[in-house]
Amino acid sequence: MITYKNEAEIAKIRAAGRVLFEAMREVKAAIRPGVSTWELDQIAESAIVRRGGRPSEKGYGGYPGSICASIDEEVVHGIPLKDRILKEGQIVSIDCTVELEGYQADMARTFAVGQIPQETALFVERTKEAFYRGIALARNGNRLGDVSSAIQRYVEGFGYGVVRALCGHGIGQEMHEDPEVPNFGFPGRGVRLRPGLVIAVEPMTTISGVYEVYRKRDRWTYVTRDHSLAAHYENTICVTVDEAPEILTIPSDAKEDV
Repeated sequence: MITYKNEAEIAKIRAAGRVLFEAMREVKAAIRPGVSTWELDQIAESAIVRRGGRPSEKGYGGYPGSICASIDEEVVHGIPLKDRILKEGQIVSIDCTVELEGYQADMARTFAVGQIPQETALFVERTKEAFYRGIALARNGNRLGDVSSAIQRYVEGFGYGVVRALCGHGIGQEMHEDPEVPNFGFPGRGVRLRPGLVIAVEPMTTISGVYEVYRKRDRWTYVTRDHSLAAHYENTICVTVDEAPEILTIPSDAKEDV
């Protein structure tokens, strides 16, 4: 069942989003060759707790980390470990969720480790742009399929793939709420968008165009079937009465994205 949030609830999600944004900024500053994903996890947890939040991924369904740290061909849910050491030229996707005063916010970014090839940098940047192409249609009265199809068209226009086995979601008091938010679909279909709908929109893409994934034996990490690079970009947004949605995980006074 879809729940629409009132102004007080949206304010709490926005506050959780600020904590998450600031924690992600600390993680980004620490990413370099030689750092373990476990160290990044510790940085994120400390940053969240210092600001009064809770890293709600930790313990969710038994998940051991405060972040998901997915390297290269790993799409999502990579477990942070002391022996997962970042190397020059890799990309790493950091996905994190924060709970603050009973409400949650979710975001993900894909970062370069040192210098990466121009082709890879373009792939990561275009995954980010796919998010913005999608939410440009997250307007009162439109349908969820308008958002999903815009993401798909943009991504596939470059020959990349859109992961179909994983999707975005509603969010609020729970990390995952209705509705599901696919990154592919048809315009004019799906849930009608109304003010107060809070969703996590998160393009997950593959550089090769092959969109199938599989789950590793750790029961968490999803990897591209052909082991091609994957990228991930996510924000929690709210549909408003105005034309544009509000991004709740990028504070309005932030000078730049994390």
